[in-house]
Formats: sequence, structure tokens, C-alpha cells
Amino acid sequence: MEERGGKLTVRAVERALDILMCFAQDQDLTLTEIAGRIGLNKSTVHRLIATLEERGFILRNGDKLRLGYRVWELAANLTQMDDPAQLLLPEMERLRDQLGETVSLYVQDGDARIRIQAVQSNQAIRRVAPVGARLPLYVGASSKILLAFVPVEERERILNMMDWPANLDQPTYLKQLDEVRAEGFALSMEEREPGAAAVAVPVFGRDQQLAAALSISGPVSRLTQDMMIEYAPFLKEAAARMGTMMRTIT
Repeated sequence: MEERGGKLTVRAVERALDILMCFAQDQDLTLTEIAGRIGLNKSTVHRLIATLEERGFILRNGDKLRLGYRVWELAANLTQMDDPAQLLLPEMERLRDQLGETVSLYVQDGDARIRIQAVQSNQAIRRVAPVGARLPLYVGASSKILLAFVPVEERERILNMMDWPANLDQPTYLKQLDEVRAEGFALSMEEREPGAAAVAVPVFGRDQQLAAALSISGPVSRLTQDMMIEYAPFLKEAAARMGTMMRTIT
């Protein structure tokens, strides 16, 4: 056992979880790739994977490894009505049908944001938003929401842990966060990927604490700045309904 942050942790369990988290971005990995990602020798990783494989958390196909059926059994329990991602899905579908663009729901996790739910646009040219994607907090409309609407001390703590890119001017970014807080919504135009635009608003839960960021995204050919500003009130209305729903489970 080791003590971290005043808490006792089991190193073998930490390593096993590190292995499973390697599959957050890739479906199939080799033992060598996993060992390189988590910084352990292959013999140690091999022993841990053997246990995970025996318990059904890892499946083997030749020299490739992937998540096993036990993970999906656990994931099935997330799709309950007390899970925000599932609870808010009908409202997200309603917003997609109303505005015609891809709708996403993000939460902050450390120095990143995670897409916990998405409803894809029905249009031929659209933004595909995979659920579970982990994205940096220093770029994008939803990131600005997740930083702008947390308490100042929490914002400073998050900003201090972020790995800022050299080309991003922090004072300018912080000024943008103040503007986002004043206006109640955030815009992004090709900040994270070429040709993509997004507008996002906060979703508040119990005691008006920030719970998530709600966004719509699509190609810049449709989501011009004027169009996103026009859409912002519709997102705010949807977010207000979502907040009411979330307060019933928190």
C-alpha cells in the first residue's frame, strides 16, 4: 500500500486501472503499447493483464488486446434514470431536432473535459461527437463554460494544473472567461479542429452549482458567429430545463 493525498492506495489496483484506462482512446492495443503508455515493464503488465483477462475485463485476439464483456456489464448500470447523461438525453434530442446540429454534454475532469453524452445531427455534413472523448480544457466553447462558471478558487486550481500550449496567451484567455460569464454563453470557431464551430452554455444543478456544459457544434459553413449567437437563447432554455431535471437526482 502507498499513501497519496492522505489516502492509502493499493499499487496493483492502480496499475490494473491504468491498463483499463489505456483503452479510453484506442479499441485494440498490444502488450508492448500498454507497457509503454503506463511506464511499466512488460512482465509486470503481462501478469496484470492475465488476471484481468481471467476475470473477463480484457479480451485477447492474437497479439491484440481489448476491453472485455465485464466492462460492458458495469457500463450497463450507468444507463439508469439517476445518471445525468441518460436523464438529459431526451432534452438533447429535442434540441437537436430544433436546431439541426450535433448536441453534446461535457463535464470537467482534472485538466480535461469529457463528453458524457451526444446526439448526432441528421444532416449529411455534420460533426461526429464520440461519447467518452477526453479533450483539453484550454480550447473550445464547452471548456470556456466549464472554467468560467466555477468558483474563482476552483478555476485557479484547474488553471494551475493545465499544460498550457506555448501559443495560447493566458491573460487573453482569462479575459474571454470573464466575457463568457457575463454573456452566459461561449463560442468557438475552428479552435480545436479546422472547419468546426460550437456554442455552449452552462447547466446548473442543485444550489446553482455548475453541473455540465451543453453545446451544439457543426461546420463553420452553417454555424457562423451570428447564427450561434442567435441559437444561444435556445441552448439556455434547454439548459434551464436540464438543470431542473438534474436537481431531482442530486
